[in-house]
This record gives sequence, structure tokens and C-alpha cells, in this order.
Amino acid sequence: MHIEKATIEEALACFAIRREAILARCTGFYPQRDLAIWTSGAMSEAFARRVAEHFHVAVADGQVVGTGMIDLATGKVDAIFVLPGYMGRGVGRAMMEHLESLALGAGLGSIHLESTLNAVAFYRSLGFEGEGQSIYESSLGVRLACVPMAKPLRDGPVPAP
Repeated sequence: MHIEKATIEEALACFAIRREAILARCTGFYPQRDLAIWTSGAMSEAFARRVAEHFHVAVADGQVVGTGMIDLATGKVDAIFVLPGYMGRGVGRAMMEHLESLALGAGLGSIHLESTLNAVAFYRSLGFEGEGQSIYESSLGVRLACVPMAKPLRDGPVPAP
């Protein structure tokens, strides 16, 4: 497996991985009706552009199996999704290590994200901290509970997420 900058040609695969990962891992943490809305619709042109401009992809066995992105201006990590058949194989961890390396290279002192309820333990295992909940509002109108989390990249206190 390796991680590389995404291309617009990979946008459809990234969109499919997002949908499959949400349905595989968020079930039981959020109402089915909300998950159905959150994963509905076709890929938009805006999503494809976002993939081409900001995403990184994990490639294994000749296919895209994971996604992730980081805003190097703010340190916000987003779109960490892994194809269900590759979950538990270190793809998400490798993507997070890659994004953290980019953040360090950009001189950031910390990174932060909004974790879905099902992924909190994963992010804690990577050194993220955060306890409270906030509400993520999707562009499709779904409101989902999430946990704001942050991780320092250098010695010092963890900033508030």
C-alpha cells in the first residue's frame, strides 16, 4: 500500500468509499434515516474538485482503498474513509500518519478534526484528545453528533478543538 495525492479521475472512487465506509461503520451510532440522507445522491462537481485539490488516497492492490485530507492553513483533518474490505489493515492509521507528516512539514503545532461517534476510539489510539460533543451539519441537511478532537504535533498542551 502507498499514499499519494488524489487526482480528479479518482473522485468517483473516493465518493464510493465515503458512502460504503459510512454505511459500514456508522450504523448503530446514528439513526438509519440520517445515514440514508447523508449517503444519498450522486457525486457533485464540487466534491470532484475537492478531491483533486485536497485529497490524498491510499492505494492497495491496484485500487483506491482509503481517503483523507488536511487543510494546511488550519490543521483540520477531514474525509478519513477506508473501503470496508480494507478496514482493520492499517490503512486509516497510515493515512493519518501521512497527513500528520504533511502538517509537521508545514510547521503546524497541532491538528484537529471532528470525529464521528464510531471513530473516537481510533483517533484516541493515535493521540487525539477531546471529550465534548458538537453537531456536524452536512450539506444534505443532516445533523450528526460528533466529537471535536485535537492532537499536538510538538511538546506542549493540546489546543482546544
